[in-house]
Amino acid sequence: MQFASDNSSGAHPAVIDAIVRANEGFTPSYGADPAMDRVRERIRDVFEAPDAAVYLVATGTAANAVSLSAVCSPWSAVYCHRHSHIMEDECGAPEFYTGGAKLVPIYGEAAKMDPACLSETLRAAVHVGVHNVQRGAVSITNVTEMGAVYGADEVAGLCAIAREWNLPCHMDGARLANALAATDSSPAEMTWKAGIDVLSLGGTKNGLIGAEAVVIFDPGKSWEFELRRKRGGHLLSKHRYLSAQMLAYLEDGLWLRLARTANAAGARLARGIAAIEGASLVGPADANMVFAVLPRSAHRRALDAGAVYYPWPGAWREDGPDDQPLCARMVCSWCTSDAEVDRLLDAFGN
Repeated sequence: MQFASDNSSGAHPAVIDAIVRANEGFTPSYGADPAMDRVRERIRDVFEAPDAAVYLVATGTAANAVSLSAVCSPWSAVYCHRHSHIMEDECGAPEFYTGGAKLVPIYGEAAKMDPACLSETLRAAVHVGVHNVQRGAVSITNVTEMGAVYGADEVAGLCAIAREWNLPCHMDGARLANALAATDSSPAEMTWKAGIDVLSLGGTKNGLIGAEAVVIFDPGKSWEFELRRKRGGHLLSKHRYLSAQMLAYLEDGLWLRLARTANAAGARLARGIAAIEGASLVGPADANMVFAVLPRSAHRRALDAGAVYYPWPGAWREDGPDDQPLCARMVCSWCTSDAEVDRLLDAFGN
C-alpha cells in the first residue's frame, strides 16, 4: 500500500518502450535529436502556442529554478505561497540559480495564494527604492502542495494582479496534468491565456522516469534560458532519452489519462476516509493528494498492515493515546488501484 508520493511509482510501460526504442543506433546529442523536434511540435499543439519555446530537463527543481532565473533578477523577489515547493522543498535552488533573488511568502488556505494578500504585498514592496529588494516575478503552483487546484479563472486573477506591476508569472506545474484533469480546463486556458509566461510542465510524478518540460510562452526569453540551462549543468548530452519520455507522455493524451486515474484514486480515498468514525479531511482533495486526520490507533493499524505514507507535518511519536488525532498526507499515483485504496481504508477502519 504505497501512498507516500507519486514520485514513488514506476514509469508507465509506454514510456519504458519508448526509451528502449530510443536506445537503438546513434542520434544527435544535446537536444538536437529528431524526437525533440516532435516534442516541441506536440507541446506547441497541445498548448495552442505555435511560437512557444520548449526545453527539457531531468528534474522539477531544475525546471523551476532555471525558469525563474530567466525572468527574475538577482536583486528582485519571487512571490510564492508560503508552502510552495520552491519555498520549502528545493534547498534554495531558486535563490541559487537566480543569483540571489528573494522568495517572499504569500499566504492563503490550502497553499493557494490569497489574491488580497498578493496584492497588498506587492503594493507595499519597494517603498524606499534602492534599499529594497525589487519586485521580480510571481510563481503559482498547480496542484498546490496541500492538494488544492486553482481553476483557470483563479490563475488569471493572480496573473492580473502581477500585471499591475508588470511582473512575469511562472507556474510550477509538477502536477499540472492532475489540475487539468480536475478542472477540465484546456492547457492553454490554464497557462498562457490566463497570463502565465513560463511553465514548468511535470512528468516525473505522473509516469515518467525523469523528464520535465519548460515551456516559455514569451520566446524573447528563450535564448537566456538556453544559456542558463547549459551553465547550470542541466543540458543532457544523451537528450534523446528525455525526448522519448516526453513524447510518449503526450502521445494520444496519455498524460491526462494517467492524471485522471490518480485523481480518481484520490477521490475514492478521500470519500472513504470521510466515512470513517473519528477521521476527517484537512482541506480539499481536489486531485490526487489527500490530507487527513485519523486517530493514532487507525494509523498504527495501517502502518502495521504495510501502508506507506507521510505524517504531516514532521514525525509522529510512537507513544501516546490511541484516540489522539494525527494528520498525514497520502498521495495516489497513475497506477494506484481501487483495490489498493480499499485495503488502506480497511486497515484504517478495522
